[in-house]
Amino acid sequence: MKMIHLTDTHFVPKGKTLYGGDPRANLERCIQDINTNHADADLCVVTGDLTHWGEAKAFASLKECLDELKPPLQLLVGNHDARSAFSKCFPDQPVDENGFIQSSRDYPAGRFLFLDSNKSGQAAGVYCDTRQAWLERELKEAGDRPIYLFMHHPPFHIGLPYLDRIALVQREEFADVIRPYASQIRHLFFGHIHRPLSGNWLGISFSTLRSMNHQVWLDFNAKKDIPASFEPPAYAVVLFYPDRLVIHPHDFMDTSQKFSLSKSPVNDWAKRSWWSR
Repeated sequence: MKMIHLTDTHFVPKGKTLYGGDPRANLERCIQDINTNHADADLCVVTGDLTHWGEAKAFASLKECLDELKPPLQLLVGNHDARSAFSKCFPDQPVDENGFIQSSRDYPAGRFLFLDSNKSGQAAGVYCDTRQAWLERELKEAGDRPIYLFMHHPPFHIGLPYLDRIALVQREEFADVIRPYASQIRHLFFGHIHRPLSGNWLGISFSTLRSMNHQVWLDFNAKKDIPASFEPPAYAVVLFYPDRLVIHPHDFMDTSQKFSLSKSPVNDWAKRSWWSR
């Protein structure tokens, strides 16, 4: 199975810019690259912060772009999104019995659980008792299938103070729900960080990547303001196998020179022969 992971598209109304960048132009290039090289993907998941301020016009602009995407689409909401505006624009995206934008679906790779950590007007993530009960039920019903989790906020601190203060609030409670199923959960995908990040939590591997517009600069000393940059956006190609999971982050807007390693583009030390050592 092949999946595409995108995150933090941060759309604004059509024709507007964000921090001087153009999230729509970047996503259009991203979709073109996906359609050209990965139209065979079984799924594309966008892990929240679909818009920057949650306006209906921003969601409408996003939908115009995503309608061009060839792989099937699954959307999550983040702290920058508004559920009501999202649901009006994307009525086909599933909602649980309590109105949260979360759902489960079984794929050849296993059970995929798409979570909603949004609380209106709050940057930090919230996963309340009602949502925890839904998650616990879905985990139980997975049987012996492998499980993959998708959410916007990381449910743990990552060592960057300015991001840790807006991580998931109910980290311990969330971990208590997850812990009995940790050996069955193959991976956790999330957004929110605007940086490439991977690691292991409760024995579960996790990953995230850069956004479609602005990024967070790696600075372990910053405490208050979030340092930002315009490092290039990325998406990830995720390959599911029975015995492994492989994630390929792709900087699709990279403009550096492409060349063959068997033929150096310049006359330098790369031209040495193996037999001349």
